[in-house]
Amino acid sequence: MRRYFPHAPPVRPTSARTIVGLERRHHICTQCLLLERTAKRQRNITRSPIADRRPSVVPGRPTFSAGRFRQLATVATSDVKKDNDHGPIQEYDRRVREGRLREDQHQRGIIQSLQNLHEDLVHYRAPPVVHPSLETLKPTKSLFSWFGSKPGNRALQEIPANLPRGLYLYGDVGSGKTMLMDLFYDTLPSSVRSKTRIHFHNFMQDVHKRLHRMKMEHGIDIDAVPFVAADIAEQGNVLCFDEFQCTDVADAMILRRLLESLMSHGVVLVTTSNRHPDELYKNGIQRESFIPAIHLLKSRLHVINLDSPTDYRKIQRPPSGVYHTPLDSHAASHIDKWLRFLGDPDNPEPRPETQKVWGRDIHVPRVSGRCAWFTFQELIGQATGAADYLELMRCYDAFIISDVPGMTFRERDLARRFITFIDAVYESRAKLVLTTAVPLTELFISPSELRESLKRDGKPVDDEDDESTSHAMQHMLEDMNSNIDQLKNSSLFSGDEERFAFARALSRLTEMSSQEWVERGMGLEQSGGKKERDDWVKARSRQMEDSM
Repeated sequence: MRRYFPHAPPVRPTSARTIVGLERRHHICTQCLLLERTAKRQRNITRSPIADRRPSVVPGRPTFSAGRFRQLATVATSDVKKDNDHGPIQEYDRRVREGRLREDQHQRGIIQSLQNLHEDLVHYRAPPVVHPSLETLKPTKSLFSWFGSKPGNRALQEIPANLPRGLYLYGDVGSGKTMLMDLFYDTLPSSVRSKTRIHFHNFMQDVHKRLHRMKMEHGIDIDAVPFVAADIAEQGNVLCFDEFQCTDVADAMILRRLLESLMSHGVVLVTTSNRHPDELYKNGIQRESFIPAIHLLKSRLHVINLDSPTDYRKIQRPPSGVYHTPLDSHAASHIDKWLRFLGDPDNPEPRPETQKVWGRDIHVPRVSGRCAWFTFQELIGQATGAADYLELMRCYDAFIISDVPGMTFRERDLARRFITFIDAVYESRAKLVLTTAVPLTELFISPSELRESLKRDGKPVDDEDDESTSHAMQHMLEDMNSNIDQLKNSSLFSGDEERFAFARALSRLTEMSSQEWVERGMGLEQSGGKKERDDWVKARSRQMEDSM
């Protein structure tokens, strides 16, 4: 090996009898056995403090083999730092006191997101890694080829319901990505049994080498992604990527299944990137094959912008998006941050107000500045309609709706009312912040409803292959807009008008979550400051008068 990799460390001799014994037990190739032995030796090394050092990467060095994955990455086990259970916030405060970092409120808000995940990990226990059998990796006929599903889904397990949502931190050069990742990785709680940090480019090189070896060993038709993902999951139940990007079509083809496979084994992903997920692999070859990976990143990871725009009032824009899922312990913090940004910074404490429509009172339970906050039940659960929503648009510029549930066919009246409210917000160019129990694509249709509807419509749903059906439906739900044409004759909708309203609501919710929509009219310095804010208020006022 040293002949081809002069920088590789010498490998300890291994007896033929030991290798044969392992082959019988695991039924994997000799190369993988050497990897396993290297991994065991590395775990012994990680008991000393030197194991936590990241290896240096020399430009121009030959491509590494899969057997050197643990030398490419920083890998540690929980017994390295048994006493280090303080979180990123405490570590940040310590470094500020010592003068190593400068206090920054925007950065502190981002670190609070790291702290939230840290606290989730304290109580999280990853499930045991179960390797798929070779039989499940063999190709099977797709049941869902009518909307582009991939074969071999039965090798994938369900993503655990208690898997903490990871983090996707993106920002320009100099936005502090490396420092934040250092802060998170160095303070991971002792409940995390193992952790791995690696540059994403090196990670994908290693993955492709593993896939190649599996196909050479068991045939080119085998779906090796779940097996390789299981191997990686054994090396770290928290996986941290530096510089997540996709510039190669070979990466784009497998990323969705690779990431989903890792999550199905209980792996928590945290990554940094220079780009928002929607900007990844832009204009790349066969980009449509990469779109499911983008949907997975956005639905399973909190996407956080590290750039620090400020408005003329010197209030920091929250780093997370405007929609938060699920209704967990962090939902209240999400609302508080956006209420401070969209409301009155001088008097942030919300107060109740009453508006009148046609002689009838509309109770607004919480108001700060021009921002109104309702729970879903307080607004949509009451006997309200389009006239009420239009009056609210005249009175307020931004709305926070919390505790939004998933709405099945039993709640069709609530769904129609909520869609009417979304249309009013969109047409008045107001801001909308939501905390929801389910992802947006499942607000108006549940997976069980979709399954039953497909059966009624004569679509090929096989109850015997439940995992394959479940994964295919999940992909469909995550990208409902691109598949809405496939459902145009579905019994899910009572008619063309409802079908159009459903698709339009999803499209408008997506547009209202964009950075351009959220920051427009907020007086950000980069957009023109207070003048931009004043001009937007005048334009919106004229638009509302015209609509009346």
